[in-house]
Amino acid sequence: MTDVDDQIARARAAMERIAGDYTGVARGHQQRVRRAAGEVGRRFRRVAIADATILAAVVLFSFVIAPIGFFGFFAVILLLCAVNLFLLLSSTTPRPPTEERLRQVEVKALPAQTGRWLQAQRPALPAPAVRLVDRIGQRLDALTPQLARVGDDSEEAREVKKLVGEQLPAFIQDYGRVPPTLRGVDRNGRTPDAELVDGLTLIEQEIGDMTQRLAAGDLDQLSTRGRYLEMRYKDENPER
Repeated sequence: MTDVDDQIARARAAMERIAGDYTGVARGHQQRVRRAAGEVGRRFRRVAIADATILAAVVLFSFVIAPIGFFGFFAVILLLCAVNLFLLLSSTTPRPPTEERLRQVEVKALPAQTGRWLQAQRPALPAPAVRLVDRIGQRLDALTPQLARVGDDSEEAREVKKLVGEQLPAFIQDYGRVPPTLRGVDRNGRTPDAELVDGLTLIEQEIGDMTQRLAAGDLDQLSTRGRYLEMRYKDENPER
C-alpha cells in the first residue's frame, strides 16, 4: 500500500467515525423527542381523565342531591384550574434510580434502568461524553433482548451487572466529584474530560461485545439453519 492509499484509508476511517457519531447523536435526539412527546401525551391524558371525573361527580351531585348554584359552579371552575395546573406541571416519568438501586436491579431490567439513570446525568457531562452516553443507551437497548434467557445467578449476568450496574455509574460519579474548574485542566498528560470520554468509549465497546457474545448461540443457529436450507433446497434445485 502506497502513502496515498494509506492516507485515503485513514480519511475514510475518519469519515466513518464522524458519520457514526452523527448517526448516534441523531438517534439520541430522536429518542429524546419521542420521550418528550410521550410525556406531554401522558400529562394531557391525565388532565382529560381528571376533568371528566370531576365533571361527572358534579353532574351526579346536581341530579341526586342539589344543584350546585353559582358559587358551586365557580368553585368547580377553580378546582378544575388547580387540578389541571398541577397535572400539567407534574411529571409522569418515574424518578431515575439511584446508584444503590442499580446494584440491586435484576439483570433483565438493568439496561433500561441504567439507561434512565444515564439520561439524568446528561446535563452534567461535556458534549463528547453526551454523544457517548447516547450511544451507550443504544447499546443497552440492543443488550436487553439478549438478557431474556439469562439467569440472575449466571456468569453472564454477573458480568453485565458488574459493568452496567456498578462500574459505569461509579465511573461517571467519580467524574462528577471533580470540580468543574479542573475538568479541562491537564493532569499527567490527560484532562478529566478526556479520561471520561476514553472510559465511556471502552464501556460502549464492551457492552457491544457482551451483546455479541450473548447472541453467539442465536447467530450460530441462524447460520446452521441457513446452510441446511441451502443443502436441502438449493442443491436439490440447482437451476434456481
